[in-house]
Amino acid sequence: MPIYVWEYKNKAGMKIKDEIEAKDEKTALALLSRRNIKPDKIKEKPKDIFENIAFFQPKVTTRDIVIFTRQLSTMIDAGLPLIQGLDILGSQQENPTFRKVLKEIKTDVESGLTFAEALKKFPKLFDNLFCNMVAAGEMGGILDDVLRRLATYMEKAEALKGKIKSALNYPIIVLSISFAVIAIIMIFVIPVFSKMFEDFGSALPLPTQIVVNMSNFLKSYFFAIVGGIVILIIALKKTYQTEKGRWVMDKMALRAPVFGPLLKKVAVAKFSRTLGTLINSGVPIIDALNVAAGTAGNKIVEYAIRDVKNSISEGRTIAQPLMESGIFPGMVVQMISVGETTGALDAMLNKIADFYDEEVDTAVEGLTSMIEPLMITFLGGFIGGIIVAMYLPIFKMAGAVAG
Repeated sequence: MPIYVWEYKNKAGMKIKDEIEAKDEKTALALLSRRNIKPDKIKEKPKDIFENIAFFQPKVTTRDIVIFTRQLSTMIDAGLPLIQGLDILGSQQENPTFRKVLKEIKTDVESGLTFAEALKKFPKLFDNLFCNMVAAGEMGGILDDVLRRLATYMEKAEALKGKIKSALNYPIIVLSISFAVIAIIMIFVIPVFSKMFEDFGSALPLPTQIVVNMSNFLKSYFFAIVGGIVILIIALKKTYQTEKGRWVMDKMALRAPVFGPLLKKVAVAKFSRTLGTLINSGVPIIDALNVAAGTAGNKIVEYAIRDVKNSISEGRTIAQPLMESGIFPGMVVQMISVGETTGALDAMLNKIADFYDEEVDTAVEGLTSMIEPLMITFLGGFIGGIIVAMYLPIFKMAGAVAG
């Protein structure tokens, strides 16, 4: 249906501009009249020629979903019906892509689907965790509370993801700049010195000859090296998309000397937060473990959680298979065991998640402070070595002249 843009001055003299969806202008005016609004201007909104091309449409961000979730929770808590809440939030949504999604969800709910079933039609925006929690909230009559927990969970999960990105991006950026500087020196600067040394006619010192040979190799095979790196990256991505390849690479990542311990802490924090939030929202433990496994982000952790699910199905505890996995520290396993015994598993999991969030913060700060001097030492040492190697023939020639 077409969208109509309308303008109207309220009693305070403030100009209000908004949009309304209707089959024609007459219907739009009738709908506004029911809201006691008599617009001064109304016209059909021009159609966007790119509206059906996904590439040109704005992406729906996690922040968009968090704001929507929190606002809907507040509206339901205030006694507003779900459909009316979806209608208001859809009409006020600034992101056209998300506005379209919310209108479709509202239509599906009006046609008889549950809110969770309507959300499942958009798996890229609302994952299994979101849909399972909403379903539990609808069944238990605590949708407002569940949505509030979901918003909090998503904010904390996004903050955790941001910490990991900052920890990984810093060395990648510094290394990229370092290699770019070194490549420029080797391809463009060293050949100038090399030509000058050829004119001297004398044998070069060994360090200088090594640098010149490296420069000639890089200059001759530059495109082959770049092509090889691109092929390697593509091959690694393709391998990671396979079940076995991802398992091997995730295992290597967890065993990495610097990043491995950090990734383990992230895995523990994410698992604890996800499982604790799901259990607290009334999701059955087996379903909660299924969702937690699917959102683990690491195959080794995912298999460990699935072992926990199988353990519970066989009548065992959660703690034992977690200990056997070798990923979860003894302290975490003991706290979970206490939580199971006392019946406060969700509260204990949230405490573990809070603790490991702080641990990740500390680890990221330590990693950043450690990487910075290492990078500076590497770059300074490498470039300093090249400069010394290039000046050795000049010092040798100056010594010969002085002698």
